[in-house]
Amino acid sequence: MMSAQPDVYRPLGSTGLVCHALGFGCYRIADGNEDHEAALRHYLERGGNLIDTSANYTDGQSEILVGKVLKSFPRDRVIVVTKAGYIQGQNMTLARSRPFPEVVQYGAGIWHCIHPEFLETQIVQSSQRLQLEMIDVFLLHNPEYFLSHQSHGKELAATDHDEFYRRIGQAFQFLEDQVQTGKIRWYGISSNNYGLALSDPTMTSVQRCLAEAEGIGRDHHFRVVQLPMNLYESGGALEKNNAGKTVLEFSRQRGLGVLVNRPLNASYRDQLVRLADFAKRGQGPRTKEDLLSLLNPLREHEHLLGSRLGISLEIEDTKTGLADLLEQIVPQLRSVDDWDRVVGKYVARPLRRWIEGTESEHGSDPAWSLWIQQFFPLVQSTFEEIERLIQGGQQSVSDEVRKKLLEAGYPESASPLSQIALSLLLNLEGLSCVLAGMRRPVYVADAFASLNLPRVDSAMVLKNFRDLS
Repeated sequence: MMSAQPDVYRPLGSTGLVCHALGFGCYRIADGNEDHEAALRHYLERGGNLIDTSANYTDGQSEILVGKVLKSFPRDRVIVVTKAGYIQGQNMTLARSRPFPEVVQYGAGIWHCIHPEFLETQIVQSSQRLQLEMIDVFLLHNPEYFLSHQSHGKELAATDHDEFYRRIGQAFQFLEDQVQTGKIRWYGISSNNYGLALSDPTMTSVQRCLAEAEGIGRDHHFRVVQLPMNLYESGGALEKNNAGKTVLEFSRQRGLGVLVNRPLNASYRDQLVRLADFAKRGQGPRTKEDLLSLLNPLREHEHLLGSRLGISLEIEDTKTGLADLLEQIVPQLRSVDDWDRVVGKYVARPLRRWIEGTESEHGSDPAWSLWIQQFFPLVQSTFEEIERLIQGGQQSVSDEVRKKLLEAGYPESASPLSQIALSLLLNLEGLSCVLAGMRRPVYVADAFASLNLPRVDSAMVLKNFRDLS
């Protein structure tokens, strides 16, 4: 075991940009949430300098918050990465009113597009929300939706892959034009499938993406790739799927910066494994009384609606208030996966319809405007507390991960599992930045503490861990 610490600041490939080893991942970050804003400011104040967001994160609210916070910091001190490709929310409304070419209608409520006509709208909107004249790094967001869609009901053919990379090249040509006009500095791709085995027909190749850029010219600006990587999804460091090299090896040799997402949220056997501790040793899972306590502020706010405006918050079908509905649903959930499956369909969507209906009737009432303004951040914080409560029952899974880490060669450690999981990635050669979800200041502190853990042979530990899984 080595004692040297990982380099805190690293080159982002051959862009000339130097980034902090820990990036601020903005998935589920939203404007109006005080914790989220405080966490982002705390990250930047501690020396962090790379923010990764996307046009579809909280339907644009993530970019809006980033733009607001950036006003307090020198522009040249922060690297801003954003992404586009998803057609959901506001973009779905846009796409229905203005049909774009080459849209992948993957499923109900989730389309995808990387055609230049769509990308142009996204760069304009993202720049406005971020309040930036130039975006540092612009990424195509999960373009492999095309391959997944084509594979429905049939085997993928070589022609499907050829079409996929033709679309990539077409997008790159447009992005080169955006570089020339000063809208973006560099571009790249974020793909969940970069780390898959060569045998997987939906694997996306960094090598072939680079070839599309090189076909445009030697001075192309394709310089950044992003992919998931964690204890269970370590293909980017282990799979030799690019001319006999891993994504990290190939990217390092060809001057590509590598951003890693989902370091603590692993997908394993169709389940989400959260790589963190949720309870202290000897502490049992949280109780129903804990749930009632965290729901109290929401319930009291609902009562204000009735006393001040004479309105009842009633979720359709159930005819109950939001707090009462959550009190019924949450005890039935066994994992965060269960919560993610339930919250959208049975809570968020009917709640949104109730808000829209009430807004149309009472939107001009100042009392309603004040109530709903306070309601949104309260709902967000309540949902986050519910997620933490559910996670508390998953400590046994975290204990099993620790046991497997020991078997894989990681030394005995009292450090939090989240710090160990981050530290392993930070020590991988060729990795530019690990994007961690840090929605609260305490998460920022936890992530930065991972920089102080002793170095180990991360590639060896990850390989052994995969062999044991």
